Amino acid sequence: MVVRITGKGVLRLSKEISPALTVLFFSILFSYFFDSFTPITGREVLLRGLIRFIRFVLLLCLPLYVLLPIYRFVVARTREKLLQTEKRPEPCIHPIKHWIFRPFQGIGIGLLFETKLLAALQIITGVTAQPFLFFSRGQFQLGHMLVISGITVVISLLLSTLWTLDDMGIRVVNRKDQEIKMIGKYIGTLMPILFGFYGIFSLIADYPARQVFIFLFRIVMILYPPFTVFTVMHFRFLRDREEHFSERTSLKKGGIG
Repeated sequence: MVVRITGKGVLRLSKEISPALTVLFFSILFSYFFDSFTPITGREVLLRGLIRFIRFVLLLCLPLYVLLPIYRFVVARTREKLLQTEKRPEPCIHPIKHWIFRPFQGIGIGLLFETKLLAALQIITGVTAQPFLFFSRGQFQLGHMLVISGITVVISLLLSTLWTLDDMGIRVVNRKDQEIKMIGKYIGTLMPILFGFYGIFSLIADYPARQVFIFLFRIVMILYPPFTVFTVMHFRFLRDREEHFSERTSLKKGGIG
């Protein structure tokens, strides 16, 4: 498949990911002038910030190319519990959905994963683990990078599958109660955010409140840009391959019969 890159297409993509680019700029600016959490300074701050952003974007977006078989597998295994509503694909980016809810869903789930991992490490080692694995320690650590990469790929597959089911109009049906439930919709966004931030606060309860808020501010600044790009690329990926996701789904459409 040949992808044609045009000036108009680049301009449109830049507009769609403009919040991510804006936050990325302020994140690097903040690190350059104010951040004392890592020992790196000067141009290295800019370089590492860009490399980290690109790495997260790649880890989040590349798994989209295995989304179709995962989607078909999930639909095939849970066919009896699913219903497809008549829903037209969204023609454009919705700022509240693609720039706020879904990126923060990713951030919340990322914090939730880290909370569980740090709690497990504390139980295994008996040593209080340093919070916020997403921060750089100023030197390359292979184990640290592999852990973060694995968490990021898992989050990508989980969220992209839920979002695809939702965007394709697929709902969970409770035929006993005659109830249709949305998959991965807004209520599913708030819970991981709340649990993720609550878990982080519980893990670092011994830290000064000011330092906790700085940590959380930094982690949001780090993760928001790649997760926003991820939501936009998922939207584009699904829009361009809607027919492939629609064919062979063979779900019942309409209401509960």
